Amino acid sequence: MSRLSTGVPGLDAKLGGGLIPGTMTVVVGSSGIGKTQFGIQFARAALAREKATGVIFDMAARIDPQGHFEYAKRIADWTIKQEESEQTIDYAAIFDKKRPLGDYLQALTTKGRRVTRRDVDFDTWNDWHADLAKHLDTTIAFFYSHFIRGCKRVVIDGIEPVTHQGESIQFELLEYVYHQILRKEPAWLARDLFRQFYLANEKNVAKNEYDLNKIGCVVLYTSPETSLDAMVEKPLDEGDLLAGANTIIYLGKVREGTKFRRAMYVSKHRGSNCSDEIMLYEIDEKGLRIL
Repeated sequence: MSRLSTGVPGLDAKLGGGLIPGTMTVVVGSSGIGKTQFGIQFARAALAREKATGVIFDMAARIDPQGHFEYAKRIADWTIKQEESEQTIDYAAIFDKKRPLGDYLQALTTKGRRVTRRDVDFDTWNDWHADLAKHLDTTIAFFYSHFIRGCKRVVIDGIEPVTHQGESIQFELLEYVYHQILRKEPAWLARDLFRQFYLANEKNVAKNEYDLNKIGCVVLYTSPETSLDAMVEKPLDEGDLLAGANTIIYLGKVREGTKFRRAMYVSKHRGSNCSDEIMLYEIDEKGLRIL
């Protein structure tokens, strides 16, 4: 099996060669610990190996930016292009592979509000769902257009911690994207995209089949805990995002004498041997690297 390199120097060897395609990897850590840099490194590592860069799906609902554009330029000299989230889909141009595509799509344009049903009033919750519905077609078109061009890596960023995942608009969207887009057979995904125009595009759909089992997804999940020990020891709830992931990588702080150091721990990596050690890492101008 051809693995997907994480793009993090020293990490692939600890994972038996890299991440397993066709699966979800969840990278867990507090704000500022290096998750977005990790995602940039993973997405950009595709250029050398698969000749098509990965894509970033940003689900952040906060006002403050995640830093994707600045990190990408500094780490990989990658000028990220943003796809317009509220555009009218040009169905006739989907299969035009010379048409420029953005690498980055912002999922939710409503900002600065809580993302769970318990934290908002009825009208705000309906506003979230209206915003979500408005962008679903654009989201499907974004992923499908990249997949038929050879994209095999998806980074989903901006997932905020919540007490009840089933009441979060972000987790609702994540479930849809992973199961109804990334893990859906290409022909059926094309039906969702083209709808009444499917028959007119059926031949092009057949000519542009791709293997969904070669696509890897990395989800960047913000944890309220900063300590690596606290994250690893936290029990999983039934239906928890982490319970369904193939690979879980924790990024957190560990005490070393009078200092705190950044450290990484791979708590789950199904289908492969992986290191049980806690790995120290640093972040420099090129991103994360294992020490």
